[in-house]
Amino acid sequence: MLVASRHGAHPRRRRAGGNGVADELALPLAGGLALLLAFVTAAAVLSGGDRREEGDRRRPDLPGGAAGPRVAIFSAPLPPPDSSPARQELAVRSWLALPGNVSVVLLAAHPSAHALAGRLGGRVTVDAAIDISFTGTPFFHSIVARAQAADSDICVLVDAEIILLPETITLLKHFSRSDLDWLVFSASRNISAFPYHLVDNGTQWADEHGKQVSFKKENQSDKWAGHGSDRGLIVAWNNPSTRMVAGVMPSFLNGRGVHNWWLIHEVLSSETRLVFDASNLVLGLYPENFSEKRSTSTSRNVSNPDGSWEYDVNRHLAALYGSYCYELPRRNSPMVYKVVKQFEDYMFSKNEGPNLSNSVINKEQNVHPEGGSLCEKEISYSSAVNLPHSLEMLLELVADKNRSVVLAVAGASYRDMLMSWVCRLRRLRVTNFVVCALDQETYEFSVLQGMPVSRDTLSPNNVSFDDCHFGTQCFQQVTKVKSRIVLKILRLGYNVLLSDVDVYWFHNPVSFLHSLGPGTFAAQSDEFNQTGPINMPRRLNSGFYYARSDDATITAMEMIVKHATNSGLSEQPSFYDILCGKDGANRIGDDRCLEPSTNLTIVFLSRDMFPNGAYGGLWEKKHGVSSACRELGCVIIHNNWVNGRRKKLHRQMASGLWDYDPGSRLCLQNWSNASRFSVQTDDPVSYDS
Repeated sequence: MLVASRHGAHPRRRRAGGNGVADELALPLAGGLALLLAFVTAAAVLSGGDRREEGDRRRPDLPGGAAGPRVAIFSAPLPPPDSSPARQELAVRSWLALPGNVSVVLLAAHPSAHALAGRLGGRVTVDAAIDISFTGTPFFHSIVARAQAADSDICVLVDAEIILLPETITLLKHFSRSDLDWLVFSASRNISAFPYHLVDNGTQWADEHGKQVSFKKENQSDKWAGHGSDRGLIVAWNNPSTRMVAGVMPSFLNGRGVHNWWLIHEVLSSETRLVFDASNLVLGLYPENFSEKRSTSTSRNVSNPDGSWEYDVNRHLAALYGSYCYELPRRNSPMVYKVVKQFEDYMFSKNEGPNLSNSVINKEQNVHPEGGSLCEKEISYSSAVNLPHSLEMLLELVADKNRSVVLAVAGASYRDMLMSWVCRLRRLRVTNFVVCALDQETYEFSVLQGMPVSRDTLSPNNVSFDDCHFGTQCFQQVTKVKSRIVLKILRLGYNVLLSDVDVYWFHNPVSFLHSLGPGTFAAQSDEFNQTGPINMPRRLNSGFYYARSDDATITAMEMIVKHATNSGLSEQPSFYDILCGKDGANRIGDDRCLEPSTNLTIVFLSRDMFPNGAYGGLWEKKHGVSSACRELGCVIIHNNWVNGRRKKLHRQMASGLWDYDPGSRLCLQNWSNASRFSVQTDDPVSYDS
């Protein structure tokens, strides 16, 4: 039963004009008791009266005669050696042992997650459709968005190694009787040993002697220390589809500190939900050596050289976004309500303090081993963030087995298009790409969006935001940067597929392009006529080509870079004039050229498979470009032959070949609410199946 703490302060009715669900709860009740969940006429609900019976009748029957809310537990397990498969399996088995209607969703793409789900049965599923950084770390805002899309009554976020105890479901069942929106969190407890195992088909805990335990007596709340770090938190909320925070949730890296406390603080300050702290209860148990293990273990020494930069990214975001580092108004500030248990009853008391300092902000100090709180260091964390990776380190990290990489070069004017391009590659499971940022703004954006990015310090500083399209002086300057970067990567021993960010990928073309063999240079044709040769003068498109790291190609690229440097045009004419000769003197047939000094063969790619923006009027087809390309067998399509950034963006967004929501800063997934992205008219096309 839920009752109010007798020592809790009386809630007051907020002034007119207030907002948030807390307004509905600020009703003084007779006898001085503040039933802080205020579902009610609460006494009848919390003591099990008619409304409970009515609610149970609405719930579906569950195996074993159990009834209750549908609870979905979400977690993002890491692959070994960054995690313990044995601890993960024990933790997930503990979740499945919880009474009631519980399902588990593992948010991961690595094989160990699928293997774990395969061992544990149908109530455990794997969903790889979340945003993941190039280091393999999932994004917290994507995890929350996925949970909010769930068809469940309650969502729970928990680390993949936290053991959940039956008290968790008992508490959530009590909370589920409210129609109001709420969020409850609890700090898990540290344990040095867990001498229990599951028996009876995973439904009952037993000690080392085989004796069944209920954890009522075994809960050593006075001996098990609370795990105050961000990752040790258990967070649950109801009505997943309703709004969580008033503003934008930044792209925190999951498990790298701050994000759970930030979410709790923002929910509280946004007054979208009632917030309850159940840390006085023992809901979850966590390995005692967690902090030490996480700070020293990494499976990618190259991707995480100093072990700290991902934490710095999260601190940077927490300092910049929301009100986490600012005190809330002293008057009418929202409250965190503490949950305690006395005998079999849950009791609530609200904090006496006027702000959140005792409930939320101070707890995150444990995340910072160097001492002090994040908010005391707000100025330093709000400065620019940088990756501790050189271009050479990034190439070593991302290159595929053939030492091939995909390169995109972009500036601030095409930032959203860059992100849509990256989202599409992520959906296709293409991981061997790197981004070269032309300016500091794009570099920082790319870092925060989890891209393997390098800053080109020699790029022009006067890149126009809206006037850098084909034919402009800005365009000429930017294109010459691309060939120089490609040459640098070729010299480092990597094959390069240069892809402009306005090239939409239906399939991954790298294997096909590599299969053309050594001594070849494959490029898209920019010819717009549907009939006739595709290798006519000045018809080589320098926005999509595959160059091998061999002597012939490197020599040819050196000639192109030199020619472009001395040209008053963009680099694109230099490609054709060097490789195919002036006026096409080196043409062979209708789709090839042969550069005589290097014996390099230039292959103009089939326009059915690699169409440019003018070929066949594909972008203007009445039944849609995606359908037209499916019939044609397109591998990619270039969104060129359109004048101006705005027209280019609108054409691609309106076509449905768009994979990024700038509002939420999330890649569009099959569970996304794409309808709220107003420019997009169709779901993003996928030919993956």
